Amino acid sequence: MDADGLLARYRELQSYVGWDADDARRVQALASPLDSFLPGLIDDFYREIQRHPAASNVITGGDRQIDRLKQSLIQWLRELLAGPYDQAYVVRRWRVGMRHVEIGLDQVYTNVALSRLRNGLIGALGRTWQGDQLSLIETIQSLDKLLDLDLAKIEDAYQAEHLERRRRDERLAAIGQIAGGVAHELRNPLNVIKTSAYYLLNARNASPEKVGEHLRRIEQHVTVADDAITALSNFAKLPHPQLIPFSLHDCLRQVLETEHLPAAIDVELDLAPGLPAALGDANQLRIVFGNLIRNARDAMSGQGRLTIRGQQLDDDVEIEFTDTGTGIPADKLLRIMEPLYSTKARGLGLGLALAKAIVDKHEGTLRVQSEWGRGSTFRVRLKAQTNEQSS
Repeated sequence: MDADGLLARYRELQSYVGWDADDARRVQALASPLDSFLPGLIDDFYREIQRHPAASNVITGGDRQIDRLKQSLIQWLRELLAGPYDQAYVVRRWRVGMRHVEIGLDQVYTNVALSRLRNGLIGALGRTWQGDQLSLIETIQSLDKLLDLDLAKIEDAYQAEHLERRRRDERLAAIGQIAGGVAHELRNPLNVIKTSAYYLLNARNASPEKVGEHLRRIEQHVTVADDAITALSNFAKLPHPQLIPFSLHDCLRQVLETEHLPAAIDVELDLAPGLPAALGDANQLRIVFGNLIRNARDAMSGQGRLTIRGQQLDDDVEIEFTDTGTGIPADKLLRIMEPLYSTKARGLGLGLALAKAIVDKHEGTLRVQSEWGRGSTFRVRLKAQTNEQSS
């Protein structure tokens, strides 16, 4: 967050606790009478820290570091009392929270440490106060507001930095998963290409048939490698679709012709008579249907029955893909559409995640129902072309 954003956030918090110019005036009037008490408060502060290993373990520089920290803390307290409570003040408070994350201090110790300082300041105020009781109460309330605001800023910074670190760790973990998946997907085709290239370079008197066979193997496995890279690219750069009417019958027929399912898989395409056109990007939705058909093929190990049904539901159309395969275990069912999660020995685990992302961008739904050992049904629901849109 930039300095302007930090100041705006602080002003919002001030408004929330009711901080005003009178509060600032009351606290700033304490700067001089309380200054002589600050060294004693700080000595007490660090004596207490030494009694709690979880807090003192972050101090690794011995007495010299403690001396520096004492100087920083006394400066922090003097700024707290004297102000001004401007942008520079807010930025310095924010950095305190960030520093806590850097040194590994549990935020709970910031909370209790500030409570100890609060009690010390109020105790010193009581010993030096010369005004009436009502003014003392108002002054303590103003000091409490300011300390609460400081703690809120420190916690805000702490949480922001902590959240950013967690996101960074998650990104690194995701990169590691992707790298492992890509390596797995590319290693096999590259090994085949390498083997065929070695043969073509070193075989003596290779027949034209053998040369052609190895060239076709190279071409085939280059396509396999390219498909893996394309899957990642499609997932990362999925464009927003234009919702244009298209024929589900034609689209599904094209996908089935492209997939070349084994002859041992019986395919039934059952679309309700008069099924309206769906609204969407046919090119993107071919990716969805292709993934669902390939998953069905893999689940049936090359033989079984795939039934594709289409029907109109109110202003939507629903396409149902039902296979007679192995099904999906219940403990995996909730995660199968997560990126990089796969129930297969091979694969990046992006197929269903990409399909869901495409359907979501079409403002549709992709749902699955499955029973282990009895097959699965995937349902894609899309907007249908209405009579007004077709006229």
